[in-house]
Amino acid sequence: MTFVCLDDFERQAAVSLDRNALDYYRSGAQDMLTLRDNQRAFDRIQIRPRVLTDVSTITTATRLLGQPISSPICIAPTAMQRMAHPDGECAVARAARRRNTCMCLSSWSTTSIEDVASAADASDTLENKSVRWMQLYIYKDREATRRLIERAQDNGYTALAVTVDTPFLGRRLADIRNKFQLPPHLTMANFADPSKAHVGAADHPQSSSTAENSSGLATYVADQIDPTLSWDHIKWVKSVSRIPVLVKGILTAEDARLAVQAGVDGIIVSNHGGRQVDTAPATIDVLEEVCIAVDRKVPVFLDGGVRRGTDVLKALALGAQAVFLGRPVLWALACNGEQGVVEMLDMINEEFRLAMALTGCVRVEDINRNHVRTPAQQPRL
Repeated sequence: MTFVCLDDFERQAAVSLDRNALDYYRSGAQDMLTLRDNQRAFDRIQIRPRVLTDVSTITTATRLLGQPISSPICIAPTAMQRMAHPDGECAVARAARRRNTCMCLSSWSTTSIEDVASAADASDTLENKSVRWMQLYIYKDREATRRLIERAQDNGYTALAVTVDTPFLGRRLADIRNKFQLPPHLTMANFADPSKAHVGAADHPQSSSTAENSSGLATYVADQIDPTLSWDHIKWVKSVSRIPVLVKGILTAEDARLAVQAGVDGIIVSNHGGRQVDTAPATIDVLEEVCIAVDRKVPVFLDGGVRRGTDVLKALALGAQAVFLGRPVLWALACNGEQGVVEMLDMINEEFRLAMALTGCVRVEDINRNHVRTPAQQPRL
């Protein structure tokens, strides 16, 4: 099959993945309205091209919390990547390194923090360095959470992205119907070895007794993730971390301001890929609201619905410093492992370069609010 856009990877992955993995990756909460709107919302935003600008030389290079990367297109944390390909997270880490961008590793990875770091660092060159963040849930067992932070720091992860929108798992109908379970040959690798995990943690989501109207993962989350979390817990993470701490899952100006007051080092505008509360707004629809609220006090990033280079440009024009891709990485990984992820990144980066050229931008810094028109600005017929 010839791949000409990111959707082609999804179509091919749908053929190759088994039902348990495919539905887990592609499903959203309830009726999946938010999941679908994440993409559709980008279509409602118009680009305002500028012409007669010399665009013969374009660079997409930028910085991520001070670290140089080749473009503002990064890799979001997605769980259990070895369901898509045997090399899983290691393949994605190597692809990110080859294209000199950031990979954010999920706490619920099927490869350990240490093994992913080794896979990426083993192939570092002077031109391409591994940039990696660690996604973090705050567990009821605080010592386990502290150990995850320490392991990330000790293995070259340069930031923590704390997921704050999951006191409980959203109701994902496909996972309930399938009674989703992690395949028996895989584990949540960061919790498989007692020396690396919190005491008593299940290393498979299905190891807890699963309710009839739930999934194995939902039961695992209810057992392990702390629903009492408040902004004081973010301050605690800051106090025990030597690396920057971001919060992932902000959708309102009110929470954005509270995040700044809590001392976070960055905000990721995210609705968990439409997997938590259905009918929550698309991330691109609230991005500008969040950026205005923080008033440049901390950098703002976005995930959810990015499928085109034009989507990247729209997000940057509305205030994001970078975007993170989730499902497209999984589809590319399922299609062709590390090389599939590299090809997918090349494709969307080439689209982004073209979008920059056709709007008269030669540097990422040139992209600004004047390059887009939101639905509120568009004339009503």
